[in-house]
Amino acid sequence: MTSVEAAAGIAAQKTAEKERFWPYGWWKIMDFRIGIIPLPAFLILSGIIYYHVCAGKVPGEITMIIALLAVFGFTCAEIGKRTPVLKNIGAAAIFATFIPSALTYYHIIPVEVVKVTTDFTKQSQFLYLFIACIIVGSIFGMDRQVLIKGFFKIFVPLAVGSVAAAIVGTLVGMLVGKTAYETFFFLVVPIMAGGVGEGAIPLSIGYSEILGLPQGEMFATVLPPVMLGSLTAILLSGTLNYIGKRYPHLTGEGRLQPGVENEISSAAAAPTTGPIDPATVAAGGLIAICLYLMGTLSHKLFGLPAPVAMLFIAVLFKLSNAISPRLQEGGTVVYKFFQTAVTYPLLFAVGVSMTPWDKLMAAFTLPNLVTIFATVATLMGTGFLVGRRIGMYPIEAAIVNACHSGQGGTGDVAILTAANRMVLMPFAQIATRIGGALTVTCTLIVLAKFIA
Repeated sequence: MTSVEAAAGIAAQKTAEKERFWPYGWWKIMDFRIGIIPLPAFLILSGIIYYHVCAGKVPGEITMIIALLAVFGFTCAEIGKRTPVLKNIGAAAIFATFIPSALTYYHIIPVEVVKVTTDFTKQSQFLYLFIACIIVGSIFGMDRQVLIKGFFKIFVPLAVGSVAAAIVGTLVGMLVGKTAYETFFFLVVPIMAGGVGEGAIPLSIGYSEILGLPQGEMFATVLPPVMLGSLTAILLSGTLNYIGKRYPHLTGEGRLQPGVENEISSAAAAPTTGPIDPATVAAGGLIAICLYLMGTLSHKLFGLPAPVAMLFIAVLFKLSNAISPRLQEGGTVVYKFFQTAVTYPLLFAVGVSMTPWDKLMAAFTLPNLVTIFATVATLMGTGFLVGRRIGMYPIEAAIVNACHSGQGGTGDVAILTAANRMVLMPFAQIATRIGGALTVTCTLIVLAKFIA
């Protein structure tokens, strides 16, 4: 037998082996995933969840919660990713958030699943762990010059966009039959108030004290525009992501400004030795938790919102080179893990426990829809134009402005997921937290003077 015939025989034998179902065919099945879940594991987990639902009690232990959120979250996201047309404008984030909200309202999701999801989400507050890891990881992964210039520059399109959105939104509301007072204070302002916890609640408390009306009534009035404004921002941000793929010169794919790559600037000067080990990744995660707890302490001592305080502390650590390049890379790995593995389960949990479908539907009147769309579109459009004018990538500037009309931290996650730009989370937090706080404060001052 010649060497050629021997080689051909070996190749034929290997081909025959790979055509066998076990283990090669089985490995192909294992490599097929629903989100990040291998198909066999997805089916097994679904069966286990179904068993506990039929038994009338879903355990609240952490392993069951992880399985439940992963199965439901990635299923909703996969449906969105495979929906024609909508898949191009952020349907995965929308479906992962709002389908669970609707299914919960119409009692399609079993009550046992709703209860254990709601209890875990509200008691664990793991939304803040997610935001902490995303903020710290993305800041540590930024070039220092981008960070310095970006933090100063982003206030310009944000401020101009807020003023333009307030004017245009109020005028459009008047054109569709609403009064300027009703439109501005109960539609436009809630959209840009910074979400529910930091926006709608303090705004409703202020309105209640100034107007002498029940706080619950005020909250029920301002909540629907917050939610519908966030949904509009998600849709428009997903659309901008699609536009960016068609016109690459308009986007930095997560970078705010041309000319500098979004990478750890000190890595070249102090290269790491070999791959990042698990201990370094764990250390990066603990640094994120440490910074967040410093933020919560700042909130108790000085009243500054914890995510904002954490944001500034992380920036200070980055700019002062207080964190070594290796730990910065560990933090970046943590960021990538949370972005990949936690986003859609988190959005499902938010949809079930924190997104009331009936309140969202209450805003679905034509005058409200037109006014809210005009407000959010103006906010983002102004960010696009002003950002381009001052040397920023216009799509990134518009997406950061979109977060000013989001549903707080959950809105930021959904908006940036739809836009595929989670790396913008630090700037999104500026738009949401600082922009929202300024909006609420200035509005209550104006209303008090207006009523007086």
